Amino acid sequence: MVDTVIRGATIVDGLGHEPRRADVAITDDRISNIGDIKDKAAETIDAGGLVLSPGIVDVHTHYDAQVTWDATLSPSPSLGVTTAVIGNCGFGIVPAPPAARDLVIRNLSVVEGMDLDALRNGIVWDFESFGDYMAMLRRRGAYANLAVLSGHSTIRTAVMGEAASQRKEATPEELAKMKAMVADAMANGAIGLGASYSLNHSGYGGVPMPSTIAPMSELDALVGAMGPRGRGVIAIASGIKTPAELEPMAAKHGRPFFQGTGMAMYNEQEPARALRIFDDCAAAIRRGNGLYVQIPCQPLSFDFTMANAYPFYSHSAFDPIKAFTPEQLKPVFRDSSWRAKFRENANNPQPGMIFQGAWDRVMVAVAHKPSNAKYVNRYAAEIAKTEGRDPLDVVLDLSLDEGLETAFLGRFLNVGDDGVAKLLKHEAGVVALSDAGAHLIYMCDAGFGLHFLSHWVRERGDFDIVEGVRRLTSHPADLYGIRNRGRIAVGAQADLLLFDPATVGVSPAERVADLPGGGRRTIRRPTGVHGVFCNGIKTFDGKDYVKHAKGPGHVLDKFNNSQGQHSAAIAAQ
Repeated sequence: MVDTVIRGATIVDGLGHEPRRADVAITDDRISNIGDIKDKAAETIDAGGLVLSPGIVDVHTHYDAQVTWDATLSPSPSLGVTTAVIGNCGFGIVPAPPAARDLVIRNLSVVEGMDLDALRNGIVWDFESFGDYMAMLRRRGAYANLAVLSGHSTIRTAVMGEAASQRKEATPEELAKMKAMVADAMANGAIGLGASYSLNHSGYGGVPMPSTIAPMSELDALVGAMGPRGRGVIAIASGIKTPAELEPMAAKHGRPFFQGTGMAMYNEQEPARALRIFDDCAAAIRRGNGLYVQIPCQPLSFDFTMANAYPFYSHSAFDPIKAFTPEQLKPVFRDSSWRAKFRENANNPQPGMIFQGAWDRVMVAVAHKPSNAKYVNRYAAEIAKTEGRDPLDVVLDLSLDEGLETAFLGRFLNVGDDGVAKLLKHEAGVVALSDAGAHLIYMCDAGFGLHFLSHWVRERGDFDIVEGVRRLTSHPADLYGIRNRGRIAVGAQADLLLFDPATVGVSPAERVADLPGGGRRTIRRPTGVHGVFCNGIKTFDGKDYVKHAKGPGHVLDKFNNSQGQHSAAIAAQ
């Protein structure tokens, strides 16, 4: 018997075909029929002409820790996501030998802007090896399908401890252990390997995240330990590493590299730089070597206070103070010599840094004292000009006046729709970098897919709905080798999003205090979403999550050969 029939939907199938009005039948966890369906079903949903598309595939998330206490993976499933890749940048929480656990999460709390108390209170450590972690995910059952990257930094920490962030060269014995852990992860269903060489990735106390100091020869060895040629993907926060540096490794191992870096985001100060990186990747693709760029469809914005000033952490003035409490930070911020050092940093930014010294992009979002209300919704540079002060002093003095609780909004990269549009349309681009599950203190970009449909499809028209949906669904799924997802077709998994194209979008950011231990985070809510289905089971009804004893998401552990998928993608271009 058919489980569910969705009647009268306008189907946008994720594969590039023209929309059509039809019914969709779901039997077990798959799409069993498409057309004019007469069969009776246990549940019938009247779509009333709403668009039915595949669920969104988010290939850059950080739900590795949250999934241990929150099976809903809030807020992503409510925002249309049915498949998520975790372990990005190499910052997972497995392997997890007991002696390394607190070090791993201390670093994670800083590099990914997470509440350390929430991590300590929330993570249930009922796993140690990668296989244990996958078994835990299967027991719990999430509200989205999950694919897991093995993590270079986490593996390095498990083997080297604190020396992972201090010593560039691993010993031959340490490297052999790391290679064995990568091989074990792949044998237990990892989708690939995550790593980082980003200048912005520092851990607890300002230490560099382990993989960022490792020689490229170590990364090459770990990529080689993944198994047969073409098996798995590499997701790398590439920092200032160029396509020319990465292509030989992609060619050697036959595995596609998916880069995320501020260098490849649109920057009005250097408008041609990102496009050159994309073009270099496209040239590599034409040579048969998979080099792609993860490109966000939203400005790279950060909501922050000076008590947690993540956007500035890549500047050396912050190296010794990243783990300071607010009380420890206050005398530092009053110190004129420290201000001079930070001012020098801001005036001389390095390529790849989030904050490039543009104080005209730092806005006062929330001021707590009535006397400071005059500064709200004004940029630091404008305030400084009006008052005859330095913008750095404006930000620090205002923060100190309010106990470091003043909230700022920084819009640093990927600002300028016409420039960003060229990157989103580029053959080497993959719409991604939501960072869902991370940076919760500052931002929430988990609704990237709904924003894409509202802004780039409906409002600007850079994409029609057919191509817009494809870019969010089958395109990333196929490049990552994720089987039978991101499409509406008979036999495909019934991962579906029902929405109104006239109203689909995301709400403004809001703060909630629902982390373990009462910690606060930033979330967004959907607009125009009428239902989300994962493997045929409704996970979100348009207003609330649907309660299930166990989430319907699958733990993905078998993937199409990435070299074969990559070759198919080249042929389609």
